[in-house]
Amino acid sequence: MIIAPSILSADFSRLGDEVKKVVSAGAEWIHLDVMDGVFVPNITIGPVVIKGVRDTTDAFLDCHLMIASPEQYINAFADVGVDGITIHAEATSHLHRALSMIKERGLKAGVALNPSTPLDVVEYCLDIMDLLLIMSVNPGFGGQRFIESVLPKIIRAKAMLTGRDILIQVDGGVDKDNIKRLYDAGVDVFVAGSSVFKSQNPAKTVQEMLILATSEEC
Repeated sequence: MIIAPSILSADFSRLGDEVKKVVSAGAEWIHLDVMDGVFVPNITIGPVVIKGVRDTTDAFLDCHLMIASPEQYINAFADVGVDGITIHAEATSHLHRALSMIKERGLKAGVALNPSTPLDVVEYCLDIMDLLLIMSVNPGFGGQRFIESVLPKIIRAKAMLTGRDILIQVDGGVDKDNIKRLYDAGVDVFVAGSSVFKSQNPAKTVQEMLILATSEEC
């Protein structure tokens, strides 16, 4: 399992230290939420900030583009050193083409689905995907509560991807209270923003999440 803290909830006045802290605690990925104020009702970071994060860590940089027409910006984010780019199926008319562009840059390619988007949207892109991101909140803001109806969707996704080398990622409302259920449902990568960076001790929270997810206790 992989914990991917989202810097959306980090203290940007000391972003480098925040990233180093969670990576040293066992977070293998750093999640980068890019929002454009068009596809989602918020504006966050761009390539310049991500370049700064890249200069801070060798951890896997997981770039989540919550932007309209993401294919127009794939090269810009690839150029600053991200390791994977995930785009929303709802944000492009040419999903397979956009994923092909990501793969051509030598990056891991992911597809994100909003809570109400059905799984069959990705049926004809499975051959080119490395990751399926299932949103467990409506994208656009951090600190939202987990949508419980997404859990059965994760279980169905796990069955759909059996035998394929595609990771299942969940993003939204992930915390110490639900991480065990999500792990048992088949999630491989856990995006955690406010539950990590807004806690009193982000490094300790990462460590506790890793333990709780794989614990034998219910």
